Amino acid sequence: MKAAVYLKYGAPEVVQIKEVAKPKPKDNEVLVKVYATSVNRTDCGFRSGKPYIVRLFSGLLRPRQTILGSDFAGEVETVGKEVKTFKTGDKVFGFHPDFFGAHAQYICLAEEASFTNMPQNLSYEEAAAICEGAHYANNYLKDVDFKKQPKILINGATGAIGTAAVQLAKYYGGEVIAVGNTKNIELVKSLGADTVIDYHKEDFTKRDHKFDIVLDAVGKSTFFKCKNILNKGGIYFSTELGPFYQNIILPLVTSFIGEKKMMFPLPKHSKKEIIFFKEIIESGHYRAVIDRKYPLDEIREAYRYVETGQKTGSVVITMEL
Repeated sequence: MKAAVYLKYGAPEVVQIKEVAKPKPKDNEVLVKVYATSVNRTDCGFRSGKPYIVRLFSGLLRPRQTILGSDFAGEVETVGKEVKTFKTGDKVFGFHPDFFGAHAQYICLAEEASFTNMPQNLSYEEAAAICEGAHYANNYLKDVDFKKQPKILINGATGAIGTAAVQLAKYYGGEVIAVGNTKNIELVKSLGADTVIDYHKEDFTKRDHKFDIVLDAVGKSTFFKCKNILNKGGIYFSTELGPFYQNIILPLVTSFIGEKKMMFPLPKHSKKEIIFFKEIIESGHYRAVIDRKYPLDEIREAYRYVETGQKTGSVVITMEL
């Protein structure tokens, strides 16, 4: 099978399209023929080995897992003899961040892994653009009590996590104030934002208004810059580690000091979460946002584009159907 393989850390050029052995499912696994996947910031970080802290998970000197890709959508080709919930021909989608492997024509997954049958009336490309952004956004928002803390500001509302966060916060009952670029104002409004701030025209951290929650979905602000726009008891979230990895330390410090909190919950994925995404898609409360599509042979170009930091929603990689 064809796969995007990298054997060392570096720029997008380290990724090569190679022929590798097609995986064989164990008794409790299914073999999925991948029709679409995505390239995201996590893939870029693991491919480059930066920040260096990622190497604690990926391998200190060279990558242990040589095929990246966590989002996928495809068709079940083979099922192990112990598998009960899937059958050959099922259209499935999901999220595989622990072992990656979706930047390939086939992937093996345990039956209990984080994937399920695709939502009705969704293309493979749209399904592959769902889970990564929705998973990380939901990690921050699922435990927020929007009845008590209804007003949320989302910075970076046009990326994969940001577009997911706008939709999920609205679904959970929040009043959503989104920060994005000029060209995407109408898109963000269509996703459910009550107010959109154009960061080209206004610095949201200088606003007189205060918010119950600030979620920085691009990691370009800090707790200290946003502290003045948080209400008493307000919470600041960031999707990045922050300068000097401060976002790992500040949750502990702010839990004892001050009236405003920094929280950095560790993400946990599950099949239950993917089923939830399927349900809200089918009920019309969530939709995929795709910026660009590239064939697998052009995945290096996809990496270069994602690393500009200017993508809107997801960048999808397509396989030959």
